[in-house]
Amino acid sequence: MRHKHFWLVSSLLLLAMNPAFADSERSQYTLEQAIDTALANNPELGIMQARIEQANAQLGESLANFYPQIKASLSYQHSDNPAQAFAMIIAQRRLSFAGSDFNHPGGVDNYRPQVTATYSLFRGGQDYYRKQAAELGIETSELEKAATRNQLVNNVTAAYYGELAAMEAHDVSLRSMEAVQSELNQSRIRFDAGTLLKSDVLSLEVQLAEAKDSEIQAANTIELAQSMLKTLLGLSASENFAISSSQHAALPAGPAVFDELLNQALSSHPELKAADKRVAIAEQQLNVAQAAHLPRADAFVSYGSDSKDLAFSSNRDNVSAGVMVEVDVFSGFATQEKIKKAEHELTAAQEAARQTRLRIENQLKSAQLNLQNALSRAEVSVVAVKAAEEALRLVNEQRQAGVVTVTRYIEAEVARDKAHTRQITARFDALRAEADLKQATGFWQ
Repeated sequence: MRHKHFWLVSSLLLLAMNPAFADSERSQYTLEQAIDTALANNPELGIMQARIEQANAQLGESLANFYPQIKASLSYQHSDNPAQAFAMIIAQRRLSFAGSDFNHPGGVDNYRPQVTATYSLFRGGQDYYRKQAAELGIETSELEKAATRNQLVNNVTAAYYGELAAMEAHDVSLRSMEAVQSELNQSRIRFDAGTLLKSDVLSLEVQLAEAKDSEIQAANTIELAQSMLKTLLGLSASENFAISSSQHAALPAGPAVFDELLNQALSSHPELKAADKRVAIAEQQLNVAQAAHLPRADAFVSYGSDSKDLAFSSNRDNVSAGVMVEVDVFSGFATQEKIKKAEHELTAAQEAARQTRLRIENQLKSAQLNLQNALSRAEVSVVAVKAAEEALRLVNEQRQAGVVTVTRYIEAEVARDKAHTRQITARFDALRAEADLKQATGFWQ
Protein backbone atom coordinates (compact mmCIF):
# COMPACT_ATOMS: atom_id res chain seq x y z
CA MET A 1 0.00 0.00 0.00
CA ARG A 2 2.88 2.34 0.82
CA HIS A 3 4.44 1.65 -2.62
CA LYS A 4 1.12 2.33 -4.35
CA HIS A 5 0.83 5.72 -2.68
CA PHE A 6 4.43 6.51 -3.60
CA TRP A 7 3.90 5.75 -7.30
CA LEU A 8 0.57 7.60 -7.35
CA VAL A 9 2.10 10.76 -5.86
CA SER A 10 5.15 10.46 -8.11
CA SER A 11 2.98 10.16 -11.19
CA LEU A 12 0.93 13.21 -10.25
CA LEU A 13 4.07 15.25 -9.59
CA LEU A 14 5.57 14.12 -12.91
CA LEU A 15 2.46 15.19 -14.79
CA ALA A 16 2.36 18.54 -12.99
CA MET A 17 6.05 19.21 -13.66
CA ASN A 18 5.93 18.07 -17.29
CA PRO A 19 5.94 21.25 -19.45
CA ALA A 20 4.44 19.49 -22.44
CA PHE A 21 1.51 18.26 -20.38
CA ALA A 22 1.01 21.67 -18.79
CA ASP A 23 1.12 23.41 -22.18
CA SER A 24 -1.40 21.03 -23.68
CA GLU A 25 -3.77 21.69 -20.78
CA ARG A 26 -3.34 25.45 -20.94
CA SER A 27 -3.68 25.61 -24.72
CA GLN A 28 -7.19 24.15 -24.75
CA TYR A 29 -9.13 27.38 -25.14
CA THR A 30 -12.86 27.66 -24.71
CA LEU A 31 -14.56 30.52 -26.54
CA GLU A 32 -14.76 32.57 -23.35
CA GLN A 33 -11.06 31.99 -22.63
CA ALA A 34 -10.15 32.94 -26.19
CA ILE A 35 -12.12 36.19 -25.90
CA ASP A 36 -10.54 37.03 -22.53
CA THR A 37 -7.05 36.37 -23.94
CA ALA A 38 -7.74 38.56 -26.97
CA LEU A 39 -9.00 41.40 -24.78
CA ALA A 40 -5.84 41.16 -22.68
CA ASN A 41 -3.24 40.67 -25.43
CA ASN A 42 -4.50 42.11 -28.71
CA PRO A 43 -2.35 45.14 -29.63
CA GLU A 44 -5.28 47.00 -31.21
CA LEU A 45 -6.81 47.58 -27.78
CA GLY A 46 -3.44 48.81 -26.54
CA ILE A 47 -3.40 51.32 -29.39
CA MET A 48 -6.89 52.52 -28.48
CA GLN A 49 -5.88 52.88 -24.82
CA ALA A 50 -2.90 54.99 -25.89
CA ARG A 51 -5.30 57.22 -27.82
CA ILE A 52 -7.38 57.65 -24.67
CA GLU A 53 -4.26 58.73 -22.81
CA GLN A 54 -3.45 61.14 -25.65
CA ALA A 55 -6.93 62.64 -25.30
CA ASN A 56 -6.39 63.02 -21.55
CA ALA A 57 -3.12 64.79 -22.22
CA GLN A 58 -4.86 67.09 -24.69
CA LEU A 59 -7.41 67.97 -22.00
CA GLY A 60 -4.59 68.79 -19.60
CA GLU A 61 -3.03 70.98 -22.28
CA SER A 62 -6.29 72.90 -22.74
CA LEU A 63 -6.69 73.35 -18.97
CA ALA A 64 -3.24 74.95 -18.83
CA ASN A 65 -4.73 78.11 -20.35
CA PHE A 66 -6.75 78.66 -17.15
CA TYR A 67 -3.59 78.95 -15.03
CA PRO A 68 -1.09 81.82 -14.87
CA GLN A 69 2.00 81.39 -17.02
CA ILE A 70 5.30 82.13 -15.25
CA LYS A 71 8.61 82.53 -17.07
CA ALA A 72 12.12 83.30 -15.88
CA SER A 73 14.60 84.95 -18.20
CA LEU A 74 18.07 86.48 -18.29
CA SER A 75 18.96 89.06 -20.93
CA TYR A 76 22.20 90.81 -21.80
CA GLN A 77 22.55 94.01 -23.81
CA HIS A 78 25.53 96.16 -24.83
CA SER A 79 25.07 99.53 -26.51
CA ASP A 80 26.81 102.86 -27.05
CA ASN A 81 23.64 104.47 -28.38
CA PRO A 82 23.21 107.53 -26.12
CA ALA A 83 19.46 107.03 -25.59
CA GLN A 84 19.73 103.33 -24.86
CA ALA A 85 22.88 103.67 -22.80
CA PHE A 86 21.36 106.52 -20.76
CA ALA A 87 18.22 104.44 -20.13
CA MET A 88 20.30 101.45 -18.98
CA ILE A 89 22.37 103.61 -16.61
CA ILE A 90 19.18 105.01 -15.07
CA ALA A 91 17.69 101.49 -14.70
CA GLN A 92 20.88 100.41 -12.94
CA ARG A 93 20.43 103.29 -10.42
CA ARG A 94 23.91 104.74 -11.10
CA LEU A 95 23.13 107.99 -12.90
CA SER A 96 25.54 110.77 -11.94
CA PHE A 97 25.50 114.27 -13.42
CA ALA A 98 29.08 114.95 -12.39
CA GLY A 99 31.56 114.28 -15.16
CA SER A 100 28.98 112.59 -17.41
CA ASP A 101 28.97 113.12 -21.15
CA PHE A 102 25.44 112.15 -22.16
CA ASN A 103 26.24 112.49 -25.84
CA HIS A 104 29.18 110.10 -25.63
CA PRO A 105 28.46 107.62 -22.83
CA GLY A 106 30.66 104.91 -24.30
CA GLY A 107 29.65 101.25 -24.28
CA VAL A 108 27.30 100.21 -21.49
CA ASP A 109 26.57 96.60 -20.42
CA ASN A 110 23.23 95.66 -18.95
CA TYR A 111 22.23 92.32 -17.40
CA ARG A 112 18.58 91.77 -16.51
CA PRO A 113 17.34 88.67 -14.67
CA GLN A 114 13.54 88.73 -14.69
CA VAL A 115 10.47 86.72 -13.68
CA THR A 116 7.27 87.39 -15.62
CA ALA A 117 3.76 86.14 -14.89
CA THR A 118 0.87 86.45 -17.33
CA TYR A 119 -2.78 85.54 -16.90
CA SER A 120 -5.47 85.35 -19.54
CA LEU A 121 -8.50 87.35 -18.46
CA PHE A 122 -10.62 86.83 -21.57
CA ARG A 123 -10.16 85.13 -24.95
CA GLY A 124 -13.68 85.27 -26.29
CA GLY A 125 -14.45 81.86 -24.74
CA GLN A 126 -11.83 80.04 -26.82
CA ASP A 127 -10.21 78.37 -23.81
CA TYR A 128 -13.59 77.15 -22.57
CA TYR A 129 -14.58 75.75 -25.96
CA ARG A 130 -11.23 74.00 -26.34
CA LYS A 131 -11.67 72.42 -22.91
CA GLN A 132 -15.14 71.21 -23.90
CA ALA A 133 -13.77 69.74 -27.13
CA ALA A 134 -10.96 67.99 -25.22
CA GLU A 135 -13.42 66.43 -22.76
CA LEU A 136 -15.53 65.22 -25.68
CA GLY A 137 -12.34 63.85 -27.23
CA ILE A 138 -11.76 61.63 -24.19
CA GLU A 139 -15.31 60.31 -24.35
CA THR A 140 -14.92 59.69 -28.09
CA SER A 141 -11.68 57.76 -27.59
CA GLU A 142 -13.31 55.59 -24.93
CA LEU A 143 -16.25 54.86 -27.23
CA GLU A 144 -13.87 54.04 -30.09
CA LYS A 145 -12.10 51.59 -27.81
CA ALA A 146 -15.46 50.00 -26.95
CA ALA A 147 -16.25 49.72 -30.67
CA THR A 148 -12.84 48.14 -31.31
CA ARG A 149 -13.50 45.74 -28.44
CA ASN A 150 -16.85 44.79 -30.00
CA GLN A 151 -15.20 44.16 -33.34
CA LEU A 152 -12.44 42.11 -31.73
CA VAL A 153 -14.90 39.93 -29.80
CA ASN A 154 -16.93 39.37 -32.96
CA ASN A 155 -13.81 38.47 -34.98
CA VAL A 156 -12.62 36.02 -32.31
CA THR A 157 -16.08 34.44 -32.14
CA ALA A 158 -16.30 34.10 -35.92
CA ALA A 159 -12.80 32.63 -36.18
CA TYR A 160 -13.45 30.26 -33.27
CA TYR A 161 -16.66 28.93 -34.79
CA GLY A 162 -14.94 28.79 -38.17
CA GLU A 163 -12.29 26.48 -36.76
CA LEU A 164 -14.90 24.34 -35.01
CA ALA A 165 -16.80 24.04 -38.31
CA ALA A 166 -13.59 23.07 -40.10
CA MET A 167 -12.82 20.48 -37.43
CA GLU A 168 -16.25 18.89 -37.79
CA ALA A 169 -15.96 18.98 -41.58
CA HIS A 170 -12.59 17.30 -41.20
CA ASP A 171 -14.14 14.56 -39.09
CA VAL A 172 -16.78 14.03 -41.79
CA SER A 173 -14.01 13.74 -44.39
CA LEU A 174 -12.16 11.19 -42.29
CA ARG A 175 -15.30 9.10 -41.80
CA SER A 176 -15.97 9.28 -45.52
CA MET A 177 -12.41 8.17 -46.28
CA GLU A 178 -12.70 5.24 -43.91
CA ALA A 179 -16.03 4.16 -45.38
CA VAL A 180 -14.83 4.44 -48.99
CA GLN A 181 -11.54 2.74 -48.16
CA SER A 182 -13.38 -0.17 -46.52
CA GLU A 183 -15.69 -0.50 -49.51
CA LEU A 184 -12.71 -0.29 -51.87
CA ASN A 185 -10.90 -3.08 -50.03
CA GLN A 186 -13.96 -5.33 -50.27
CA SER A 187 -14.45 -4.42 -53.93
CA ARG A 188 -10.86 -5.34 -54.76
CA ILE A 189 -11.36 -8.75 -53.15
CA ARG A 190 -14.53 -9.27 -55.16
CA PHE A 191 -12.77 -8.05 -58.30
CA ASP A 192 -9.96 -10.55 -57.73
CA ALA A 193 -12.61 -13.23 -57.32
CA GLY A 194 -14.16 -12.21 -60.65
CA THR A 195 -17.50 -11.06 -59.20
CA LEU A 196 -17.03 -7.30 -59.72
CA LEU A 197 -16.20 -5.12 -62.68
CA LYS A 198 -12.98 -3.14 -62.89
CA SER A 199 -14.97 0.08 -63.46
CA ASP A 200 -16.57 -0.28 -60.04
CA VAL A 201 -13.15 -0.47 -58.41
CA LEU A 202 -11.96 2.56 -60.36
CA SER A 203 -15.06 4.53 -59.34
CA LEU A 204 -14.33 3.85 -55.70
CA GLU A 205 -10.70 4.90 -56.16
CA VAL A 206 -11.90 8.18 -57.64
CA GLN A 207 -14.29 8.62 -54.73
CA LEU A 208 -11.45 7.93 -52.28
CA ALA A 209 -9.27 10.55 -53.97
CA GLU A 210 -12.09 13.10 -53.69
CA ALA A 211 -12.53 12.26 -50.01
CA LYS A 212 -8.79 12.71 -49.44
CA ASP A 213 -8.93 16.06 -51.23
CA SER A 214 -11.78 17.19 -48.97
CA GLU A 215 -9.80 16.07 -45.92
CA ILE A 216 -6.75 18.06 -47.04
CA GLN A 217 -8.83 21.17 -47.60
CA ALA A 218 -10.52 20.82 -44.21
CA ALA A 219 -7.15 20.35 -42.47
CA ASN A 220 -5.81 23.46 -44.22
CA THR A 221 -8.89 25.43 -43.14
CA ILE A 222 -8.20 24.41 -39.54
CA GLU A 223 -4.62 25.68 -39.79
CA LEU A 224 -5.75 28.98 -41.33
CA ALA A 225 -8.37 29.47 -38.61
CA GLN A 226 -5.78 28.74 -35.93
CA SER A 227 -3.39 31.25 -37.46
CA MET A 228 -6.14 33.88 -37.51
CA LEU A 229 -7.07 33.16 -33.90
CA LYS A 230 -3.43 33.43 -32.78
CA THR A 231 -3.21 36.84 -34.42
CA LEU A 232 -6.43 37.99 -32.78
CA LEU A 233 -5.33 36.64 -29.39
CA GLY A 234 -1.93 38.34 -29.65
CA LEU A 235 -0.08 35.01 -29.68
CA SER A 236 3.03 34.31 -31.73
CA ALA A 237 2.98 31.69 -34.48
CA SER A 238 5.26 29.39 -32.44
CA GLU A 239 3.05 29.25 -29.33
CA ASN A 240 1.03 26.12 -28.64
CA PHE A 241 -2.64 26.71 -29.24
CA ALA A 242 -5.75 24.60 -29.67
CA ILE A 243 -9.42 25.23 -29.11
CA SER A 244 -11.62 23.03 -26.99
CA SER A 245 -13.33 20.74 -29.49
CA SER A 246 -15.52 19.31 -26.72
CA GLN A 247 -17.39 22.59 -26.40
CA HIS A 248 -20.76 22.29 -28.11
CA ALA A 249 -22.63 25.52 -28.75
CA ALA A 250 -26.39 25.21 -29.00
CA LEU A 251 -28.29 26.91 -31.77
CA PRO A 252 -29.21 30.50 -30.89
CA ALA A 253 -32.77 31.68 -30.52
CA GLY A 254 -34.50 33.54 -33.29
CA PRO A 255 -33.80 37.28 -33.54
CA ALA A 256 -36.14 39.98 -32.26
CA VAL A 257 -38.06 42.23 -34.61
CA PHE A 258 -35.98 44.81 -36.47
CA ASP A 259 -37.45 47.88 -34.78
CA GLU A 260 -36.59 46.51 -31.35
CA LEU A 261 -33.04 45.70 -32.46
CA LEU A 262 -32.65 49.15 -34.01
CA ASN A 263 -33.76 50.90 -30.84
CA GLN A 264 -31.25 48.88 -28.86
CA ALA A 265 -28.48 49.79 -31.30
CA LEU A 266 -29.37 53.48 -31.28
CA SER A 267 -29.24 53.57 -27.49
CA SER A 268 -26.09 51.54 -26.88
CA HIS A 269 -23.93 51.16 -29.98
CA PRO A 270 -20.51 52.77 -29.26
CA GLU A 271 -19.84 53.67 -32.91
CA LEU A 272 -23.05 55.70 -33.09
CA LYS A 273 -22.25 57.43 -29.83
CA ALA A 274 -18.69 58.15 -30.98
CA ALA A 275 -20.02 59.65 -34.22
CA ASP A 276 -22.33 61.94 -32.25
CA LYS A 277 -19.42 62.99 -30.03
CA ARG A 278 -17.39 63.91 -33.11
CA VAL A 279 -20.24 66.17 -34.22
CA ALA A 280 -20.19 67.84 -30.81
CA ILE A 281 -16.40 68.28 -31.04
CA ALA A 282 -16.78 69.92 -34.46
CA GLU A 283 -19.37 72.30 -32.98
CA GLN A 284 -16.95 73.34 -30.24
CA GLN A 285 -14.19 73.85 -32.80
CA LEU A 286 -16.55 76.13 -34.74
CA ASN A 287 -17.18 78.10 -31.55
CA VAL A 288 -13.41 78.48 -31.11
CA ALA A 289 -13.05 79.84 -34.64
CA GLN A 290 -15.94 82.29 -34.24
CA ALA A 291 -14.62 83.52 -30.88
CA ALA A 292 -11.51 84.86 -32.63
CA HIS A 293 -13.58 87.94 -33.58
CA LEU A 294 -13.89 88.92 -29.91
CA PRO A 295 -11.26 90.94 -28.00
CA ARG A 296 -8.62 89.33 -25.80
CA ALA A 297 -7.41 90.63 -22.44
CA ASP A 298 -4.26 89.59 -20.57
CA ALA A 299 -2.82 90.72 -17.24
CA PHE A 300 0.92 90.64 -16.63
CA VAL A 301 3.46 91.38 -13.92
CA SER A 302 7.24 91.19 -14.10
CA TYR A 303 9.96 91.49 -11.47
CA GLY A 304 13.64 91.95 -12.26
CA SER A 305 16.73 94.07 -11.86
CA ASP A 306 19.24 95.81 -14.15
CA SER A 307 22.98 95.86 -13.47
CA LYS A 308 26.27 96.17 -15.31
CA ASP A 309 27.23 92.69 -14.08
CA LEU A 310 25.42 89.64 -12.75
CA ALA A 311 25.50 90.78 -9.16
CA PHE A 312 21.94 91.07 -7.85
CA SER A 313 20.93 93.89 -5.51
CA SER A 314 17.49 94.71 -4.15
CA ASN A 315 18.43 98.41 -4.55
CA ARG A 316 18.21 97.98 -8.32
CA ASP A 317 15.07 95.80 -8.63
CA ASN A 318 11.87 96.93 -10.28
CA VAL A 319 8.33 95.72 -10.86
CA SER A 320 6.09 96.26 -13.87
CA ALA A 321 2.38 95.32 -14.05
CA GLY A 322 -0.43 96.02 -16.45
CA VAL A 323 -3.31 94.81 -18.54
CA MET A 324 -3.35 94.52 -22.32
CA VAL A 325 -6.49 94.30 -24.45
CA GLU A 326 -6.26 93.54 -28.16
CA VAL A 327 -8.61 92.67 -30.99
CA ASP A 328 -7.95 91.58 -34.55
CA VAL A 329 -9.17 94.37 -36.80
CA PHE A 330 -7.97 92.72 -40.02
CA SER A 331 -6.17 89.39 -40.29
CA GLY A 332 -6.07 89.03 -44.05
CA PHE A 333 -9.36 87.11 -43.91
CA ALA A 334 -7.63 84.33 -41.92
CA THR A 335 -10.34 84.34 -39.23
CA GLN A 336 -13.13 84.09 -41.80
CA GLU A 337 -11.38 81.20 -43.53
CA LYS A 338 -10.90 79.37 -40.24
CA ILE A 339 -14.62 79.73 -39.57
CA LYS A 340 -15.43 78.34 -43.02
CA LYS A 341 -13.07 75.43 -42.43
CA ALA A 342 -14.71 74.67 -39.08
CA GLU A 343 -18.17 74.85 -40.68
CA HIS A 344 -17.15 72.34 -43.35
CA GLU A 345 -15.63 70.05 -40.71
CA LEU A 346 -18.93 70.18 -38.82
CA THR A 347 -20.85 69.26 -41.97
CA ALA A 348 -18.44 66.38 -42.62
CA ALA A 349 -18.88 65.12 -39.05
CA GLN A 350 -22.68 65.28 -39.38
CA GLU A 351 -22.60 63.35 -42.65
CA ALA A 352 -20.19 60.81 -41.15
CA ALA A 353 -22.62 60.29 -38.27
CA ARG A 354 -25.47 59.77 -40.73
CA GLN A 355 -23.33 57.34 -42.74
CA THR A 356 -22.45 55.42 -39.56
CA ARG A 357 -26.13 55.05 -38.69
CA LEU A 358 -27.00 53.82 -42.18
CA ARG A 359 -24.12 51.33 -42.10
CA ILE A 360 -25.13 49.97 -38.71
CA GLU A 361 -28.77 49.71 -39.80
CA ASN A 362 -27.63 47.69 -42.81
CA GLN A 363 -25.39 45.47 -40.66
CA LEU A 364 -28.26 44.97 -38.25
CA LYS A 365 -30.71 43.98 -40.98
CA SER A 366 -28.17 41.69 -42.68
CA ALA A 367 -27.32 39.96 -39.41
CA GLN A 368 -31.01 39.50 -38.58
CA LEU A 369 -31.75 38.00 -42.02
CA ASN A 370 -28.62 35.83 -41.94
CA LEU A 371 -29.58 34.46 -38.53
CA GLN A 372 -33.13 33.70 -39.64
CA ASN A 373 -31.82 32.06 -42.81
CA ALA A 374 -29.22 29.97 -40.97
CA LEU A 375 -31.76 28.78 -38.40
CA SER A 376 -34.15 27.73 -41.16
CA ARG A 377 -31.36 25.90 -42.96
CA ALA A 378 -30.30 24.20 -39.75
CA GLU A 379 -33.84 22.99 -39.18
CA VAL A 380 -34.07 21.59 -42.72
CA SER A 381 -30.60 20.04 -42.50
CA VAL A 382 -31.59 17.89 -39.52
CA VAL A 383 -34.26 16.20 -41.62
CA ALA A 384 -31.90 15.95 -44.59
CA VAL A 385 -29.19 14.24 -42.53
CA LYS A 386 -31.60 11.65 -41.16
CA ALA A 387 -32.90 10.91 -44.65
CA ALA A 388 -29.37 10.71 -46.10
CA GLU A 389 -28.19 8.38 -43.32
CA GLU A 390 -31.17 6.09 -43.84
CA ALA A 391 -30.72 6.12 -47.62
CA LEU A 392 -27.05 5.19 -47.26
CA ARG A 393 -27.92 2.36 -44.89
CA LEU A 394 -30.46 0.90 -47.32
CA VAL A 395 -28.13 1.31 -50.30
CA ASN A 396 -25.32 -0.33 -48.37
CA GLU A 397 -27.53 -3.33 -47.59
CA GLN A 398 -28.53 -3.52 -51.23
CA ARG A 399 -24.90 -3.20 -52.23
CA GLN A 400 -23.94 -6.10 -50.01
CA ALA A 401 -26.71 -8.13 -51.60
CA GLY A 402 -25.47 -7.17 -55.06
CA VAL A 403 -28.74 -5.48 -56.01
CA VAL A 404 -27.33 -1.99 -56.78
CA THR A 405 -24.15 -0.87 -58.46
CA VAL A 406 -21.23 0.85 -56.80
CA THR A 407 -22.26 4.04 -58.54
CA ARG A 408 -25.47 4.15 -56.54
CA TYR A 409 -23.49 3.53 -53.37
CA ILE A 410 -21.14 6.41 -54.19
CA GLU A 411 -24.10 8.68 -54.85
CA ALA A 412 -25.61 7.81 -51.48
CA GLU A 413 -22.26 8.31 -49.76
CA VAL A 414 -21.78 11.72 -51.38
CA ALA A 415 -25.35 12.76 -50.50
CA ARG A 416 -24.79 11.77 -46.87
CA ASP A 417 -21.54 13.77 -46.66
CA LYS A 418 -23.14 16.80 -48.28
CA ALA A 419 -26.06 16.64 -45.86
CA HIS A 420 -23.67 16.59 -42.90
CA THR A 421 -21.65 19.43 -44.38
CA ARG A 422 -24.77 21.54 -44.91
CA GLN A 423 -25.85 20.86 -41.33
CA ILE A 424 -22.44 21.91 -39.98
CA THR A 425 -22.38 25.01 -42.15
CA ALA A 426 -25.91 26.06 -41.19
CA ARG A 427 -25.29 25.60 -37.47
CA PHE A 428 -22.08 27.61 -37.39
CA ASP A 429 -23.48 30.21 -39.77
CA ALA A 430 -26.25 30.73 -37.22
CA LEU A 431 -23.71 31.14 -34.41
CA ARG A 432 -21.66 33.60 -36.45
CA ALA A 433 -24.79 35.52 -37.44
CA GLU A 434 -25.73 35.75 -33.77
CA ALA A 435 -22.30 37.24 -33.05
CA ASP A 436 -22.74 39.74 -35.90
CA LEU A 437 -26.14 40.69 -34.49
CA LYS A 438 -24.65 41.28 -31.05
CA GLN A 439 -21.98 43.51 -32.52
CA ALA A 440 -24.52 45.44 -34.62
CA THR A 441 -26.62 46.14 -31.53
CA GLY A 442 -23.60 47.00 -29.37
CA PHE A 443 -24.31 44.02 -27.12
CA TRP A 444 -20.66 42.95 -26.71
CA GLN A 445 -19.68 46.07 -24.81
